[in-house]
Amino acid sequence: MKRILVIEDNQNIRENLAELLLLNGYEALTAANGKEGIETALVTQPDLLLCDISMPVMDGYTVLHTLKKDERIANIPLIFLTARADKNELSYGITEGARVYLVKPFTEDQLMQAINSGLGS
Repeated sequence: MKRILVIEDNQNIRENLAELLLLNGYEALTAANGKEGIETALVTQPDLLLCDISMPVMDGYTVLHTLKKDERIANIPLIFLTARADKNELSYGITEGARVYLVKPFTEDQLMQAINSGLGS
């Protein structure tokens, strides 16, 4: 079973995503901010990260940069989940190494397609 870590500061969104993942056959882990997400990733070695961009403590871009600097977690693919729909923002996220940039609100189908793409399925 693939393990996916959801890094999202909004508790309702985080819990809904975790439930969707479970219903679709994934093991779901959660973190309320980027710092907690990095710590969880180091311990659990998830197969994929779903990460919000705008969060307190550590934003999504800092998560991505921290991820890429640590060889223990550098190869974990990351999907950004964000309300930021600006094309420059999207381009920056992909250029920096995110596999997919998914703009909120999104459908369950869009999320599952992004996860499949992120996992290389």
